[in-house]
Amino acid sequence: MTYCVAMRLNQGLLFASDSRTNAGVDHISTFSKMNVFEQSGERCLVLLNAGNLATTQSVVTKLRKRIGSDEPNLMNVSSIFDAAELVGDEVKGIITGYERGQANQGAIDFSCTFLLGGQIKGEHPRLFLIYSAGNFIEATRDTPYFQIGESKYGKPIIDRVVKPETSLREAVKCALVSFDSTMRSNLSVGLPIDLALVDTDSFQVTFRHRIESNDPYFGTISQQWGEGLKRVFNGLEPPDWLDI
Repeated sequence: MTYCVAMRLNQGLLFASDSRTNAGVDHISTFSKMNVFEQSGERCLVLLNAGNLATTQSVVTKLRKRIGSDEPNLMNVSSIFDAAELVGDEVKGIITGYERGQANQGAIDFSCTFLLGGQIKGEHPRLFLIYSAGNFIEATRDTPYFQIGESKYGKPIIDRVVKPETSLREAVKCALVSFDSTMRSNLSVGLPIDLALVDTDSFQVTFRHRIESNDPYFGTISQQWGEGLKRVFNGLEPPDWLDI
């Protein structure tokens, strides 16, 4: 399992992903789930993935092999929508091929999901959630963020804080609190966390950072968030109808 989150804000786009994969409690590995496709001054696309590692690696490899060819690829499509369609087609094709090959060898879950966001010159920044079936949806003002993987623990803080007007600086803080909440409740999500920001109309990753276990800021907000929750909880009045 993994956890990835992406936000489409007025100021730009935020992408964050953990890097833990596991096949049981005794087999835990680290793989980056963030891929960047960039052409300076013209386009910047960031792809996050969750799900079956073989499937996601195959999708990314095929997308990279297309680049430089005459066929549609992430560096020559005219819109982020077309890029999402391209990723969706690769996902659907690879999963279909795997499922046919494993038809008589037991049930294996080849499913995966992707977050694709960025900006191509001539259009505004866009963000898409791509499903295993190859279909996808786009982030809007009403829903300016998407999560994939183990999303339920980190969702409440984002729902309460993130709006299109939220600054990237505040969004980073919110995303890291979301990761901390997830990691405390699910051991299948873990450090390092890869973080990338794409400012509107920059057409490049304007900030990238990997948060390791010794990152002082992440340690500080984890501690302060936990202590703050306890203070708020202790300050709540008990129910007046509870006679004990």
